[in-house]
Amino acid sequence: MKNEIISVEGLTFEYPDTAVLKDVSFKLYKGDFLGIIGANGAGKSTLIKLILGLLPCEKGSITLFGSEFSKVRSRIGYVSQKANSFNTEFPATVREVVRANLFSSKGLFRPFGKEDDKRVDEALELVGMREYKNKLIGSLSGGQQQRVFIARALVSRPELLLMDEPTVGIDAASVNEIMAIIQKLNHGGMTIIMTNHDTPALLKVSNKLLIFCEHGYEEFVDRAELSLERISDILAGKRVHRHE
Repeated sequence: MKNEIISVEGLTFEYPDTAVLKDVSFKLYKGDFLGIIGANGAGKSTLIKLILGLLPCEKGSITLFGSEFSKVRSRIGYVSQKANSFNTEFPATVREVVRANLFSSKGLFRPFGKEDDKRVDEALELVGMREYKNKLIGSLSGGQQQRVFIARALVSRPELLLMDEPTVGIDAASVNEIMAIIQKLNHGGMTIIMTNHDTPALLKVSNKLLIFCEHGYEEFVDRAELSLERISDILAGKRVHRHE
């Protein structure tokens, strides 16, 4: 029996001046990699924020691990666009940046111990940044910083990892490194939801796609049934059969 990770049913969301999501529905199971693509403003980041509880779910439902977000928060990791997620001028080391994500589980005033240091080292090892743990975050390249932010999400050992444009503004070599890291995490059993402006790169690593178009609807399809030509047809408003 499949282990259901997330179920979205009839999700609709409107900002005061515009409707963004219309009747979005899909299910993901353990080990799925969902790529979300579409034009700017089509609803990709809005969906991520709704899943994380950063926006109110007013119509439709989102179920995570059979429950609501507030009850399973510790099982979910999040990597936002680097520029929006952290002030890299702050005088913090790589280790401190990653370790900070443990505050929610430990409590703000409880000291860190050997087990915490072990988790930080393990997370940095996963992204190839352990040797940089004592470096200041601001001294690293953009690609290295984003790998640290991925480690920051991984230190809580999440089962579901959400990533919103994690490679934006990063050089091509770093993009390839980051995509390889993400794919390895997925092959290890982690369920991943990722938005990305680089459709070909996302096609290579995902097994399912949620495609938003500016006409206000979405298509949830298996990657095996898609080509770039068919994606273009969907974005142009030519609907295909939906799969769950």
